[in-house]
Amino acid sequence: MNVPNKLTVSRLFLTVAFLICFFAEFPLSNTAALFLFVLAAITDYWDGKIARQEKIVTNFGVLMDPLADKILICSAFIALVGIGLVASWMAIIIVVRELAITGLRLLAASSQIILPAEKSGKIKTTFQLTALISTLVMISYPEWGTWAEILFGLWLQPFVRITLWIAVLLTLGSGVSYLWKNRNLFMKDL
Repeated sequence: MNVPNKLTVSRLFLTVAFLICFFAEFPLSNTAALFLFVLAAITDYWDGKIARQEKIVTNFGVLMDPLADKILICSAFIALVGIGLVASWMAIIIVVRELAITGLRLLAASSQIILPAEKSGKIKTTFQLTALISTLVMISYPEWGTWAEILFGLWLQPFVRITLWIAVLLTLGSGVSYLWKNRNLFMKDL
């Protein structure tokens, strides 16, 4: 197994570890969840960078890299719904978009067509990660002491709300756009 694929697999394990820490109650559990989520997000960056630099493309990587990303992102949004920090309708939009695009890519792959990620999807992912990481910081910083309250107390909650709304709007917009541009893939079978 090559390095990018190992990083992809590690992201799946890190997602499980993130969720365990997120729902567990032990000292610094929220901070541990934040750390694991950021580490998982970093593996997404590095597996793609290494695969492009080394020109390593495998069927496993083509399928599992975006799937591991979706599992990480969707798990985090659903977990935040569970503790009341994200509205369920927002998580539904995100999960449905991610599943629809993954399904479209699988449909394309069955016809030997590879659908590349688009710039709008990359921007969407950046805002999703920003919203998730800032939300995880918001629930973690009370574990860090008074200095964190001074540093994050006033501005972080509005920042989380704004980035969450932007992430949802970009998710919806990029999903509709991607499905529309590639409608010929699913319209031919109707």
